[in-house]
Amino acid sequence: MSDSAASGGARQDAGPAPEVRARFERLRTLLRQMFQLDRGDLDFGLYRIMKMKSAEVSAFLDDELLPGIRSSLRLAGGPDGGAPPEGDVYRHLAEFFSRYYDEGDFFSRRRRTDGKHPTYLLPYDGEEIKLHWANADQHYIKTTDNYASYAFSIGGEARRRVRFDLVAAENDRDNIKPANGNGLRFLLSRRGDRVAVNDDALTISFEHRSLTAAEKKKWPGNGIHQQARLNEDAVARILGTVPEDWAAPLSAPAPTNTNGDRTVLAQHLDRYTAKNSFDYFIHHDLGGFLRQQLDLYLNTEVLRPDDLDRGDAARLERALARLRAVRQVGHRIIAFLAQLEDFQKRLWLKKKFVLESHWCVSLDRVPEALRAEVAANAAQREEWVRLFALDEIRGDLGNGGVGFSEPLTVEFLRAHPFLVLDTRHFDRDFADRLLESLADAGPLEEQQDGLLVHGENFQALHLLQARYGEQVDCVYIDPPYNTGYSEILYKNTFKHSSWLSLMQGRLKLSRELANATGSHIVAIDENEQERLGLLLSEVFPEHEKICASVVHNKKGIQGSFFSYVHDSLFFCIPPALGATNPLPIPVAERRFENLRKWGRESERRTARNCFYPIEVKDGRIASFGEVCPDDFHPGRANVEDGDSILVYPVDAKGDERKWRYARDSVERIRHLLRVKRVGRTGEVQIEKCRSERQVKTVWDDSRYIAGDYGTRWLTHLGLKVEENLYPKSLPAVADAVALVCGKGATVLDYFAGSGTTGHAVMELNREDDGRRRFVLVEVGDHFDAVLLPRLKKVAYSRGWKDGRPVSRDGRSQLFRYVRLESYEDTMDSLEPAAENGRRPALPGRGAAFREDYRLRYSLGEETAGSACLAGREFRDPFRYTLSVVRGGVRREVPADLPATFDLLLGLRVEWRRRIEGVLAVAGADGEGRRTLILWRNVDEIPQSALDAWFEKNRGAVPDSTEVIYANGDHCLNALRRPDEVWVAHPLEARFRALMFGEETR
Repeated sequence: MSDSAASGGARQDAGPAPEVRARFERLRTLLRQMFQLDRGDLDFGLYRIMKMKSAEVSAFLDDELLPGIRSSLRLAGGPDGGAPPEGDVYRHLAEFFSRYYDEGDFFSRRRRTDGKHPTYLLPYDGEEIKLHWANADQHYIKTTDNYASYAFSIGGEARRRVRFDLVAAENDRDNIKPANGNGLRFLLSRRGDRVAVNDDALTISFEHRSLTAAEKKKWPGNGIHQQARLNEDAVARILGTVPEDWAAPLSAPAPTNTNGDRTVLAQHLDRYTAKNSFDYFIHHDLGGFLRQQLDLYLNTEVLRPDDLDRGDAARLERALARLRAVRQVGHRIIAFLAQLEDFQKRLWLKKKFVLESHWCVSLDRVPEALRAEVAANAAQREEWVRLFALDEIRGDLGNGGVGFSEPLTVEFLRAHPFLVLDTRHFDRDFADRLLESLADAGPLEEQQDGLLVHGENFQALHLLQARYGEQVDCVYIDPPYNTGYSEILYKNTFKHSSWLSLMQGRLKLSRELANATGSHIVAIDENEQERLGLLLSEVFPEHEKICASVVHNKKGIQGSFFSYVHDSLFFCIPPALGATNPLPIPVAERRFENLRKWGRESERRTARNCFYPIEVKDGRIASFGEVCPDDFHPGRANVEDGDSILVYPVDAKGDERKWRYARDSVERIRHLLRVKRVGRTGEVQIEKCRSERQVKTVWDDSRYIAGDYGTRWLTHLGLKVEENLYPKSLPAVADAVALVCGKGATVLDYFAGSGTTGHAVMELNREDDGRRRFVLVEVGDHFDAVLLPRLKKVAYSRGWKDGRPVSRDGRSQLFRYVRLESYEDTMDSLEPAAENGRRPALPGRGAAFREDYRLRYSLGEETAGSACLAGREFRDPFRYTLSVVRGGVRREVPADLPATFDLLLGLRVEWRRRIEGVLAVAGADGEGRRTLILWRNVDEIPQSALDAWFEKNRGAVPDSTEVIYANGDHCLNALRRPDEVWVAHPLEARFRALMFGEETR
């Protein structure tokens, strides 16, 4: 092959040229797949960006990268037999990358080897025990439904477009695969125009929905296997409908399918449907991983021992040239792949926007001045009727004779102070006035009872770091179990590895949220119990790890050999906690025991401060005497002292024992003590009521049955028990939380499901008048259908039956819920350089610079102006939007910049007021600095107007303020007085730095 040989259809030398060409084409096809050039004209996510760059990347691939292999060889002639060195380089590069690449992901694939050479390099730092799994170095990405249109081109030079459109859709209930694979499927639309040809465009319409009973019978199975059968049927029906000039190219063998048994149409339809069927990963450090693995491959596969042993200098030189070529070209390929992966990782790790922020507040906290507006709000009234059966309330003496009416009356609202108002039913002005009035009663942060986050839990935990870092007292989670019915589906079948990556990433983030005494509690069943235990030991190496067995199903769930009646409950308790709390015993089950200690180590000498008299007078405890000196011996248990009896811990034989409580602690349990006379002599003894119990590692109590005390609770509340919801017993969760934290704890659950943890926190507060707070994270649609209504209902009434309150004995509540931008939203909102004008001018630069830019920087630079990357100006922060796909339709979705910035700063909000067009928010940021944030529409309040506003409203600036942020250009620092210490900063720069985890001020 001559030095001038080019790629693709270029001329090849005689001899083994066909083999060289075949190896070259295999490598070229693989590279096009890895560089995302085989995805047609997809118009969503990263593919939109790669489509814009496809010509540039193709030119680089065909004109620079691949021809550079030959120049890297630097050989004057061919080798002695065997394949030409050029063909060897193609083969090695294709072989190496094919070991790791599969449908958009990079991982170590299962391989059969002869055992003589290591296939992969396992990271190991000399630990005594190393837990490793296939995806251990990757972020687990669990995508939700994304209905963007899918388009591709066919027909060679006569480019014709085929487009898959979604015309109807249902929504899966959450981010976990449904039980039994009973999820939604892609089917051809039932409309008559489902296949439409218009000039050079073919549009095929689909629906994403549940199958009917007849369809399930026709296409049995579940999961991806059922979808595959549906795809086969759809392909046959489409090819039987379209004209012949369309059918021919669509039914041709797919060019990237080596077996030739799949058509172009089938390949694209499989990709389209698989987008909602697979879980995906993003590598922590793809570049470092592949470079490390390439070095191993070069040492074991490219430079063979025979090349060294024969002593042939020419042979060795050719082997080294082959190794250099593979390494040099491999590193260039890896650099570009790493740019793609690192770009996606940056988008994954970017802290997400808050899209919505609403407050739920019981009416007892709503000021009288706002109640007329509340009473007149039809949307709020309708929700109250639906949730609280408000229309069944008739006027009687119990509620002052005020009954339900349409519209409601202010008098009715006064009679029902625990109705929960939701600000989503009101306009922004009302919400602003409500929050301002709430702040009059004290800092908002101190009043808030909870936070609910509707979003993917990794993203939520990442965003909450600044606000809740080292603030959480207890993390309780009940993650998906990866059972046979709802296992994680992944293309490489590493289902347990996928599950471990899912858990590892989230546990590491929640570990950073826990304070020094903050414990983690994880419920799990037999399917992942062993692996979870090993993972917890790795993530929490210093914690005490205890595994309790909770009998949650007396009937049991039949396994292969045993019927499972229990779940496991892992407690990871930090050393700083010291001890767990005893749990209260229900009043009906309490028993009394002698306060005098019996048995081994009960002698007086073992605890001097536990030997003292208890004075009894008129059958009651009158006082507690002081600790007796060592030389004092009463001789008996009861010693008369005037009208009183002094009771000592002395047994019937006269042996001196001790009380169960020391003198300095016995008075705090005085309310649990009683006086009792026993025996024929009427000896006075002191007994203590057992009101608390130490918890054992087997939890076998009827209150822990999940069906009776978990699922049935939802039924009583009138909420639908979704197919993939498995509520835990409310008492079981409450007991677990109460064990490790006190009355003022913050409790986090980021697999919140139906909201049992939030319910448990509210119930514990009812029992002991505590001030525990909850933070709940859930991604599924049951956030709105179950979780949020449940908390509103429980706040309104403690008891429920058949969806109606048994009483209306509510509890004052104030909690907030926010919805987050998803990773898919971020990808969909990317704006390519051609759209945002950030494409740099490179022609005047050198070739080395241009290549370095393409390989490492182009994606990030050319999308930096995207709204999802905070690339737009915050001119009107109240109308900032992201362009996302919802139900197959692209639309603008508002982003709540003030709420997002609060969380990015970790702001503990004290008050929030809208003053003459400016939204002012005050509080302490994550570093404890007193902060004031000013938001305004820059076009309505330009710099000069902001200066005037500040001077006029300087009294609203707290004296202790240290930092001020304001959006848009401003010169607030010029207004600072000598006695003021605050410094004003540009808001946008700080916003972007925090969003991407940069520490610049």
